[in-house]
Amino acid sequence: MDKLKVKIVSEIYEGVDLLPEYKTEGSAGMDLKAAIIEEIIIKPGERKLIPSGIAISLVNKNTVALIYARSGLAAKYGVGLANGVGVVDSDYRGEIFCPLINLSENNFVLKPLERMAQLIIAPVHIMDVEVVKDLDVTTRGSGGFGHTGR
Repeated sequence: MDKLKVKIVSEIYEGVDLLPEYKTEGSAGMDLKAAIIEEIIIKPGERKLIPSGIAISLVNKNTVALIYARSGLAAKYGVGLANGVGVVDSDYRGEIFCPLINLSENNFVLKPLERMAQLIIAPVHIMDVEVVKDLDVTTRGSGGFGHTGR
């Protein structure tokens, strides 16, 4: 499979390895590390904006970097991303930050260089919007949340 080129700057925290990495051969996301020098306590219900120490340049303008929570942190500690999924547009060049939220009843201690989120690159389809009076008819129609059962 062809690899997609992504340029990464990680000199923001010199001398520390902050480069994201795939942990297994089949990993879809690269782990982002917490670019912090001291432990950070995230209290129950609290949000903290955590730096990743990296900035990226997506060479292909029809791509987006998506930041997802790590399932281990969510399942074990109730820690996820406050915005659900982070979107890093192809023209953004600043440092990537992760807004972590603690949804548990216990304090969560984030350690320096701890893996805190996942970075995935996905294709983007730019829309050509056409305003119409009606949409095509489907079996589902306008049936909303839960319309097919539970």
